[in-house]
Amino acid sequence: MGEVRIKAELTNATDLGMLRRNVLKPSEVRKLEVDALVDTGAVSLVVPPAVADRLGLARTHKQMAQYADGREEEVWVTEGVLVEVLHRRTLDEALVLGDEVLIGQTVLEKTDLHVDCKEHRLLPNPAHPDQPVLKIK
Repeated sequence: MGEVRIKAELTNATDLGMLRRNVLKPSEVRKLEVDALVDTGAVSLVVPPAVADRLGLARTHKQMAQYADGREEEVWVTEGVLVEVLHRRTLDEALVLGDEVLIGQTVLEKTDLHVDCKEHRLLPNPAHPDQPVLKIK
């Protein structure tokens, strides 16, 4: 099957709120372009501690996370992160762990992107090629 890796932009959502309130200048908003692994086995967005630190993300609480091998570990969860992939944006929390950014199911669902495993890429949902459509039922 192979890996699907993408470029994603991560932005501190609190900084964006402060920008809207004229507390920060645009140049002060912390954001990063990252190489991310699309992991359909992961539910959540995952960022390594170094990425969370560079974005200035507050760790708001801890939650139990379960790895693919069944191990469980209590990990930090961040405040909001704006994730932009293929010109589609969504707000999510992130689990802080590991050494690479993982794009999990919540980001894929909210951006309405599908994984093309054969071509190792993400594609907009063919039913909604111009913008994401969120399911509410």
